[in-house]
Amino acid sequence: MILALIAFFSSCQKQIDAPSVRQEEVATSANSNSQHGHLIQTKEYSSDVAFKWIDMQLRIMQTSSPFIGGLPAFRPIAYSGIALYESVVPGMPAYQTLSDQLTDMPAMSATLPGYAYHWPSCANAALADMNRKLFPTTSTVNKNAIDSLENALNAEYQDDVNAAALQRSAQFGKAVAQLIFDWSTTDNANHANDPYTPPVGAGLWVPTPPANLAAFGPYWKNNRLMVQGSLNGSAPPPHPVYSTTPGSPYHQMVKEVYDISQTLTPEQRAIGLYYRDNPGFGGGHYLSIVKQVLQKENSKLDISALAYAKAGIALVDGGIGCWTAKYTYNLERPITYIRNVMGYTTWAPLFGTPNFPEYPSGHSTAGGAVAETLTGLFGDNYQFTNHSYDYLGMAPRTYTSFYQMAVEIGDSRVYGGIHYRIACTEGNKQGRKIAQNINNTLKFLKE
Repeated sequence: MILALIAFFSSCQKQIDAPSVRQEEVATSANSNSQHGHLIQTKEYSSDVAFKWIDMQLRIMQTSSPFIGGLPAFRPIAYSGIALYESVVPGMPAYQTLSDQLTDMPAMSATLPGYAYHWPSCANAALADMNRKLFPTTSTVNKNAIDSLENALNAEYQDDVNAAALQRSAQFGKAVAQLIFDWSTTDNANHANDPYTPPVGAGLWVPTPPANLAAFGPYWKNNRLMVQGSLNGSAPPPHPVYSTTPGSPYHQMVKEVYDISQTLTPEQRAIGLYYRDNPGFGGGHYLSIVKQVLQKENSKLDISALAYAKAGIALVDGGIGCWTAKYTYNLERPITYIRNVMGYTTWAPLFGTPNFPEYPSGHSTAGGAVAETLTGLFGDNYQFTNHSYDYLGMAPRTYTSFYQMAVEIGDSRVYGGIHYRIACTEGNKQGRKIAQNINNTLKFLKE
């Protein structure tokens, strides 16, 4: 009897001690990861992967032909930022997915419970796929550069994580990217430039010299908002009533632009050209600014993912709000009035006038949205220097707050001769209000 009982308990103990195949794999993975430091959260990693992919995206915007600038740049910034965030948020316990908050955003892929993930590898795979998908017509050189960067980072990560975790992380990042990209194709952006006949009348927008290009983005106002309700209370007020009478508010509004153009100081000229953004990054300039602030802060991967996503979302909805107003007012550009009404028939702005209505200023709306977003993340009275165009030989711009930067961005369009003052001040207000609405609605932190 005693021998039988010993044999029975010995058999039971072996069954208890022998884990299932999956349990064994998880335990082995956990032990290995513990030894190599992989059971750590997103906040423990540097932002190197995010910064390198931001640089890649800026390079694509800078070098692609035709030039990828202006409003379209806001979409890849936003969708890439969201993909980055969603690819690493499972490693951010205090944060949550945006899938039930952003308009029509699908549910995201889930990580496998009990398995370790290497968050930089997740981010690398997600951002590589997003840039391939969002810029399908970029040059072969750029496409090869995307492949090279992804491979180089993977090779680097092989020294930090075992092959199984690396593969699992890459698969997760790619799955996130596919879901985000598929979602992006349904935002109605492909109809932004459908055939359009601008209204005709005194003071209304007409194509401007020298290229006299057709209106850009007349239906961008119909694009899907990232955050429902983000435009509430943001519409700019009416501009002065059209008049050709000297001394009238409208005439004075235009005359200010002309007078400034005749007395531009070197500093004003430098500001105007700095935010021309062509040559440059186009709308990607705002992403360059975000990256520089994150570098100054030495932000970890979690904060960089958060900032990248928040700034992109604010830019997209800010652009939709701005373009809604532009094609509601359809206001003429300064060059049209200065030449045809004021009689300065050879007058020209500092650089070419963009081919869409004047009011409000797109740069000012975007600047206000980004300034509000960055202020919410890093506070007011924040000193930083914008080095975006050092490579063009332009002197950097230094600010004591993000709001000061936004005001200068608006001023740059007046100095450039392409916007009225009211378009810039009201555009700034519009962008800030939209960002405030987003900040008050969108919840990154768990309740």
